[in-house]
Order: sequence, then structure tokens, then C-alpha cells
Amino acid sequence: MSQDIRIIFMGTPEFAVPSLNMLLDNGYNVVGVITQPDKPQGRKKILMPTPVKEAAEKRGLPVLQPTRLRQPEAVAQVAELRPDLIVTAAYGQILPKSVLDLPRFGCLNVHGSLLPRYRGGAPIQRAIINGETVTGVTLMYMAEGLDTGDMISRIEVAIKPEDTSGTIFEKLSVAGAKLLQGELPKLLAGQSERTPQNEEEATYAPNLNRDDERIPWGDSAQQIYNRIRGLVPFSGAFTLWEENVFKVWAAEQPSTEGASIGNEADGSNTPAPGTVLQLNARGIEVQTGSGTIWLTQVQPAGKKVMEAGNFARGGQMKPGTVLV
Repeated sequence: MSQDIRIIFMGTPEFAVPSLNMLLDNGYNVVGVITQPDKPQGRKKILMPTPVKEAAEKRGLPVLQPTRLRQPEAVAQVAELRPDLIVTAAYGQILPKSVLDLPRFGCLNVHGSLLPRYRGGAPIQRAIINGETVTGVTLMYMAEGLDTGDMISRIEVAIKPEDTSGTIFEKLSVAGAKLLQGELPKLLAGQSERTPQNEEEATYAPNLNRDDERIPWGDSAQQIYNRIRGLVPFSGAFTLWEENVFKVWAAEQPSTEGASIGNEADGSNTPAPGTVLQLNARGIEVQTGSGTIWLTQVQPAGKKVMEAGNFARGGQMKPGTVLV
């Protein structure tokens, strides 16, 4: 039966590739793949295909890359493929009703959070930044709202203290493919259950912006550690050193929060948040709003990523420097 069902797969980043490969490896009839347009990358701005496009072309699948799926011509292209089912995973665009209504089995989404929490485009990064210890994948029916459709099944995945967005993306991509593999036969046989989301429990995870990437030194050491690992390996976190961007790619997990920062009113001599306390082979120790944090991998403006201990040996940054 699976070979008779015409499936369109929609996805863009590496997160979606295991789900696409699972469909193909299990004999499902994927008649087309839709992904985001190629984007310029690097200093030379060379157009690069999305990971899903690369995976699809290796398997000989036709690929569509509409700039906006809502455009009538894009909808017409989808309709021409006569899908019985649409499966999406981190596609990056909201499907219009004209597309949602096309397949008789509906549209499924492999979403990287435990819905209804963390709806939106950056659920993995935001979960780590917020210090969550558990996340997961939800297989759901798509609706017109932002990740509001009925849930089919969920699977939990632990977030370990050393995890970054990169490691959790990888874990969830594999978990999502397995979840889809287990639930799809039941769905096509009309045996899957659907559970409406509890709107009172809904939270949102909008795409990250430049402000999210800047380190707020007034936060606690643990909060800053979570922010740094939540931004790796994509944008990285940053601060300003001598008015130039100074990126941070890794830090040690703080062992204790330490004392809160004082102020002039209470006579405290604790350094201000963002003050560099020491630099050595271990890295760069910086005062935060509560405790200190050791930066272990950094990238000065115009330079490559380097170990913070190697940067410290250069002697350009001194104790007492204030990062902002």
C-alpha cells in the first residue's frame, strides 16, 4: 500500500534529512521534495543547496524551491504532483490552506519540541537557552496556525549539560525519523489517534535575532552558559571588546553560581558584570551577574575561531577589561 501513496516531502536543514531518508529506505513513494531556495554562503557568497536538496538529488527526486509557497504558481506546482500525503520537517514556511487541503491523508509535521511548548521556528535553540533538561519531537497534523494542529505522538529526549543546539538537532532528527517510521503505517491504515493541543500550555519559540545572540553579562553564569551552547554551532554568542564583535563559541559549565553582583550603594567591591578577571591556559574568566564563567573558545573580529587559552597568551586582552 505504501507504494501507492503519493508523498511530498518538505524540509530544509540537516534536521529533516533522516526523515526523508527513512521514507525512501522503507519504500514509500516520494514523488517530489520541496525545500527553501539556495542561499549565498561564505565571503564569496556562493549559492549553496540546502541539505534536503542535496539528499533528494542524490536519490534522484525532483526538487521544487519556491520563494513563497503561498504564491499561486507554487500551489499549482504542488497540486500537479497529486499528493496523497505531505510530510514536513523544519521546512521554514507556513503552509497555506490551499496546500493543506490537497492531500487526502493530510499534512504531517515532525516538530522539534514537546508541543504545545515551543511552537515556532527555533524550538531547539530556545529550549537550551532557557535551561530545559528535556525536549523531544512531536508528530502532528498541520493546521493553519503556527504549530497548532492535533498531535499524533511524541517522544522525549534528554538535554544533557554538555549538549549544544548542534548535538540536540542531531538527536532529535534521528528521533523524529524513528517516530515517523513507527506512526506512519498506523496513520495510513486509519488507526492513529489525534490529540488536540492544550492552548493554555502553549509557549512560543520565535526565530533568533541579533539581540538573542548578544551575551547579557548581568545574567547568571549558568544562564550565560545556556545561551552560548544554545547558539552553537550556528551563529555563536557575541559580546563587544573595544567596540568590536568578540564571538564566544564555548565555555565551561559553571560549578556554582557564586555571589550576586553588588553595587556602589551597598559598598560591594565585586567587579561589574562583563569584567575580565583573569586570562590563562584555561581560558578567560569573566564576572557575571551571579558567579563567574570561563570562556574556552573565542573568535576575535577578523580572526578564526581559537582556543581561549591560545588567545590569552597573545596578551592583547588584559584583566580588568570590561566586555559589553
